[in-house]
Amino acid sequence: MKKILLLLAITVIAISCKNNGEYTITGTVKGMKIGNVYLEKQSEMGMGNIPVDTVKIVDGKFEIKGKAFEPSFHFIKIENVQGNVPFVLEGGDINITVDKDSIFKSKISGTYSNDEFYNFRSKLIVLQKDLQKKMKTFRDENDAKMNEAEKNNDTVVINSLRKQFKDLRKEGDDFMINYPKTHPKSFISILLIEGLLSNPDYKVAEVEKIFNSLDESLKKTHAAKKTLEAINNVKKQESAAKMAPTEPAPNFEAKNPEGKTISLKESLGKVTVIDFWASWCKPCRQENPNVVAMYNELHPKGLNIIGVSLDDNLDKWKEAIAKDNITWNQVSNLQGWKDPIAVQYNITQIPATIILDANGNIVAKDLRGEQLKAKVNELLAKN
Repeated sequence: MKKILLLLAITVIAISCKNNGEYTITGTVKGMKIGNVYLEKQSEMGMGNIPVDTVKIVDGKFEIKGKAFEPSFHFIKIENVQGNVPFVLEGGDINITVDKDSIFKSKISGTYSNDEFYNFRSKLIVLQKDLQKKMKTFRDENDAKMNEAEKNNDTVVINSLRKQFKDLRKEGDDFMINYPKTHPKSFISILLIEGLLSNPDYKVAEVEKIFNSLDESLKKTHAAKKTLEAINNVKKQESAAKMAPTEPAPNFEAKNPEGKTISLKESLGKVTVIDFWASWCKPCRQENPNVVAMYNELHPKGLNIIGVSLDDNLDKWKEAIAKDNITWNQVSNLQGWKDPIAVQYNITQIPATIILDANGNIVAKDLRGEQLKAKVNELLAKN
């Protein structure tokens, strides 16, 4: 559910707007008489927010006016106050009340999209808190049982407890999946559908079916098209895993961050993943924790990874490697999209992965997350 909140905080979810796109944001800041208010939006690369407008707080109030021809998610940032207030910037009158001492309790209203967003988020937070309490109670009551069962390799008890915990989570999952079914015209439905793609309990065919049941007018929106693109990408990943296009992987070599030349040939393991990424690629950086966890778990069993960065700045590349705790071989020609390795492997978007078997043959492409880990485990089991 945290992923859902993150999606709600960075994605377009608007429905209605004035024909001319004019908006007026009327705000009140509790506990602050004067100061600055910043209207921000997420940067194109997704790495932080950038300012759009700045206005003064006068006697605890502020007003921002402008035009928003395309509804999108923006943020209100108060000077010297930690955190921000996400909202839908669209044509209409938008009311925002900010408590500088508890910014997460801020209220947004005035347009349909913001009313819907605020009400949904409020219900979701209440549900989260309730589920967290139930899960804590379950763990307190059953942790000792699980530890004993694992110690004795009692699979009956282990599987039973896991099922009970999964059933407990179902209340939250049901809330997420039922909303799109009952709100086929809501932009929030689009966001929830995209969130379901990252839930291993739901097959992409089921998610696609829910998407297809949405109102036709909603499917024409930019947000819906992006979600459909995500659905199709997952389908391609699954198809790639099944196709297994066995062919030798072309060898390559390039320098690592320290200037040493590293080749693919010397990086091969029982299973090898060629990981194309870059420090400036937000989806790549978001995926890195999953890759790090997989590598730490499966490297002792024979998994090797060689990263190929499409960076053009050595310092930023090094900084990203350190920040993301990447420990496997990394190479780059520091030529961005013109990197000869990327050209050789016909890489047109990142993140991208090439999976090799023990003989250095390509057996799958463009897998990530659980699909990538499942394929690696499958190949390791054969060796």
